[in-house]
Amino acid sequence: MSHPVPYAPSKLELLELLAAIGTAQWRDFAAAAARHGLTSTQAKVLAQLEGPLPMRGLAALLVCDASNVTGIVDRLEARELVRREPAPTDRRVKNVVATDEGREVIRRVREEMQATRGALDTLDAAESATLYALLERLRPTMEQDA
Repeated sequence: MSHPVPYAPSKLELLELLAAIGTAQWRDFAAAAARHGLTSTQAKVLAQLEGPLPMRGLAALLVCDASNVTGIVDRLEARELVRREPAPTDRRVKNVVATDEGREVIRRVREEMQATRGALDTLDAAESATLYALLERLRPTMEQDA
């Protein structure tokens, strides 16, 4: 008995599919952020703050000029979602730190991403595990170029 050959998509097809999924996820993220009065960029800053992060580091992650980060952080700080702290090793460097409220807001934003959650709900446990394993394999290479 012969087994059907699985479809082998081209790299271009894979890239287009990843881009479409990434765009849909970003739209969902931006919509959830907006419900909390945040721009998508402000929410992205909160999402990056696992721990203290220098302003320059934020600029690199956002792929923007450090002067742009100042305004974003100013607005988040005014809402008491982040605070600036001097770096322990160099007091001239300012680290951005999420407050408890900032961590709670970004947790709610992620929780409210219904379109993304709905899409993932279409996968069974084995498919979710396979997708996770494949994405984890891609992640180091994708992040090293970022």
